[in-house]
Amino acid sequence: MPDLTPLLAFRWSPRAFDPAAELTGDEAACLLEAARWAPSAGNAQPWRFALGHRQDETWKRILVNLPEGDQRWVRHAAALVVGAHTGGDPERAAYDLGQAVAHLTVQATALGLHAHQLTRLDRAGLATELDLAAAIRPLVVVAIGRLGDPSALPEDLRDRETALRRRRPLATLLLA
Repeated sequence: MPDLTPLLAFRWSPRAFDPAAELTGDEAACLLEAARWAPSAGNAQPWRFALGHRQDETWKRILVNLPEGDQRWVRHAAALVVGAHTGGDPERAAYDLGQAVAHLTVQATALGLHAHQLTRLDRAGLATELDLAAAIRPLVVVAIGRLGDPSALPEDLRDRETALRRRRPLATLLLA
């Protein structure tokens, strides 16, 4: 394998979060700052974020709009971040939001944190719960925290959590 930076090579999306770990204000600011500096088409920066710390009102409003199966483990994350986009071209805005969330995720790894992105969510419910303007469209929730004990996960998730990470071979990703 080429010399991939450890920030990318060791990034992964756990479900086992430490239920006692907190996200500090400085860590949260650093994550959002990394997202802010992501590239965007025409420097439009069409992303918007809502940050909830464990058990605060924003966190609770985000959590209830995730599927029950995900709530079982997401509830242990130190923070939940909603990534939303706005702008005239929703496909380009969604792409740019993805860049911002990727930057946030890499910065989390640099800080010794882990991030797990979720796209199965009640977008309309989330927009209502957070009182978002009609032009702001939630697309992703990122659970952030420190690693927890995989044995504390429900049995059906434990095997997935401890399984060897797999990626498709590069050759299968090339179009031509």
